[in-house]
Amino acid sequence: MNRFNAKLADHGLHLRRGRLETLQVNVGRQCNQTCTHCHVDAAPWRTEMMSEAVAHRVGAWIREHRPATVDITGGAPELSAHFRYLVETARAVGAHVIDRNNLTIIETAAFAWLPAYLAEHEVEVVASLPCYSAENVDAQRGDGVFAKSIAALQKLNAVGYGTRLPLSLVYNPLGAKLPGPQAELEADYRLELRERFGIEFTRLFTITNQPIARFAVDLQRQGQWDTYLDLLAHEFNPATVAGLMCRHTLSVGWRGEIYDCDFNQMLQLQIRNGQPLYLWDVTPTSLEDWAIQTGVHCLACTAGCGSSCSGAVA
Repeated sequence: MNRFNAKLADHGLHLRRGRLETLQVNVGRQCNQTCTHCHVDAAPWRTEMMSEAVAHRVGAWIREHRPATVDITGGAPELSAHFRYLVETARAVGAHVIDRNNLTIIETAAFAWLPAYLAEHEVEVVASLPCYSAENVDAQRGDGVFAKSIAALQKLNAVGYGTRLPLSLVYNPLGAKLPGPQAELEADYRLELRERFGIEFTRLFTITNQPIARFAVDLQRQGQWDTYLDLLAHEFNPATVAGLMCRHTLSVGWRGEIYDCDFNQMLQLQIRNGQPLYLWDVTPTSLEDWAIQTGVHCLACTAGCGSSCSGAVA
């Protein structure tokens, strides 16, 4: 029994899939940034990207099953040649669409069209901004990233994001610690960004760093792996389990394979039924009440106030 399942057992809890609400599509690993905390291990040199054939099979599934939300992620999802196809297919069936945007992509000449396009299709922007100080952001995401992020946010504001359209910012801590209270951090972000840059946003999500990929390597290099896992286990909060994203989200990889969450995808914990399953092998109802695959990394989602792609859960 892994350490996370032991915590569930201690509290008499079970983790099973419920009704599908969100289809999260990871279109590939290519990104214009190389962030130290990235659980996807994304980078400009990554070549794993969704093919046209897979994108159209995902689109056909969306048209048939009409998920309430389609959450498009990467890498930088906009680098996919099929980004606009997926956005427009999902919007055509009435789905709420989320773009997991790293902000700096907007500051590249090839993607200057993004703010207007996203606003036209009423896509929610969920944007990474791990702090409101240049020093912390650049330390985690690369030199100059903070300034580019601020410029991108101002462009999003100019087309209605943060006022008429939803603009969610994502905070994750620098290093091996838990995020502070989400409401308090949101108030700090709002004050700093408004007073210093005139930026408005809708809400802040706090996300705990997952002990996988680059962050896991960094923890091990610094001798902090055991300490961080002990922290996560000590802060296990049973009240978070009911709201975990894996209960109502289905994660799709760049080859069309399916997982309980994006973190499991990075660890290749593919949903199986005697053999690996792909999106076109399942329906929204066929996976209901299935046991969710877990590992020690799941402690990050249940520590403190909890953590998901939509921030704190308790």
